[in-house]
Amino acid sequence: AATGSMHFSIPDTQELGSAPTYTSYSIHINGAFHCSLRFKQLHSLNEQLRRHGPHPLPSLPPFPPKRLLPLTGGQLEARRSALEHYLQALGQDTRVARSPLVQRFLQRAQLDTALGESLVRSDCEEQQVEVLAGHPGERILVSCSVQQNSSALLQAVCRELQVPEELMRYFCLFLVRRQRSGEELHLVRRLMEFEAPYITRLHVPQPCDLMLRTSYWDPLWDARLYASAPAMGLLYHQAVADVTREWVVLCSPGVGRQLSGLQLQGRQREYLELVRQLPSYGCLQFDAAQVDYPEPQTMALISIGNKELGLRTPRGSKIYETKFRVTRMRSWRVSVTHNAVEARLEPAHLQLAFEYLIAKQTLRWITITSDQAMLMSVCLQAMVDELLQRDPSSDEEQEAAAGQPLACSTATSTPSSTGSTSTWATSSCSSSTTPPVRFLSEDGRSKHQPRLTTSRTFGAVFFRNDGAGEDVVANEAFEGIGDDDL
Repeated sequence: AATGSMHFSIPDTQELGSAPTYTSYSIHINGAFHCSLRFKQLHSLNEQLRRHGPHPLPSLPPFPPKRLLPLTGGQLEARRSALEHYLQALGQDTRVARSPLVQRFLQRAQLDTALGESLVRSDCEEQQVEVLAGHPGERILVSCSVQQNSSALLQAVCRELQVPEELMRYFCLFLVRRQRSGEELHLVRRLMEFEAPYITRLHVPQPCDLMLRTSYWDPLWDARLYASAPAMGLLYHQAVADVTREWVVLCSPGVGRQLSGLQLQGRQREYLELVRQLPSYGCLQFDAAQVDYPEPQTMALISIGNKELGLRTPRGSKIYETKFRVTRMRSWRVSVTHNAVEARLEPAHLQLAFEYLIAKQTLRWITITSDQAMLMSVCLQAMVDELLQRDPSSDEEQEAAAGQPLACSTATSTPSSTGSTSTWATSSCSSSTTPPVRFLSEDGRSKHQPRLTTSRTFGAVFFRNDGAGEDVVANEAFEGIGDDDL
């Protein structure tokens, strides 16, 4: 699956070299450190895009000018901010973000950074990489070059598992970290297709594993994997592992006994058909996080899937579950605060806030504080993209003809996706009791009016939060939802 829009930040700079020194900019993508770049490298990318990039190019901010004299502290900060703004605009246009020129540039930049830091000896160095796949705890050992990107590694793993080439697109690689209990997994993020998994693991502050998972959100796509025994086996073992980790919540002890019986008998298809009927099947589960719903400083377990974001909140001896439909989220933002001194080791303090239609003409901001906020945001966008790509009235074959399923970090070229804006906000959310609902005027909305391609369209956007509230991007797809959907 192709990588969609990306969310860039440059939280810090470093002075490197000697006589003369030069400034290195730390580039973070989707909240994680990716590479270090000099101004001249970014200037070269800008020149290449204007000559050889996709046309027409988006309306990018002006690239900061070259200067002959050394920069003062204020000038350096102005350049850092301008470069960050430029990269954010570049990353939000999926045509540019997906272009081979940008993908090759980012892949090479990650390798050059690792070479400069002596993390690898040469770009031809061969290493062995382990990937969690198949039976719980089973590891597939694959030989690869240190510069091999995740797309190539995914193909190598699928070939090792004898998954047919035409079904490889239904899988993706996640970066995960085992919790103390051993069985529990902390989802770090889904790997972008241009990044080198071997180098990525060297840059993360804590040891992580690579894990193979399905790349789509709609369980209807499961049927495509039934035609291949290896592919169906991967789907089956993923489902068993999700049940074991309690990512799939069993509705009753009877269902648990049925699943255990089918597992003992090795009846994979029957197991899948039963587990697919459970409401939490296919959801990604996140760590416990602090939310401000229904009350401030509430701790809840977060899940995303089935077109919903779910909260499981313990109250006394009971657990209450609240579900927020993605089609009722008018917009959302990820706010990040970097510690510039430790930006590499302690990447960010993250919050996901979404504007939710609680009742007709009543919007409320709901905030989740979690180091997984960026992954949550990417997953929400992926679900929206999958909904936008599909016509709900079409049958499965028509859906397949319209395009392949999208993975967690994928975005389509749908206007409501490409027309959105994302920045890294540092201000916190307003109090939920007085939600900062801000509807744009007709003049403001017309600048971002997308062309709706179906009669029933869904969408959500990122928007700027600089404290002034003047740069909100309207979500026209959300406004297309009728009263029957509320």
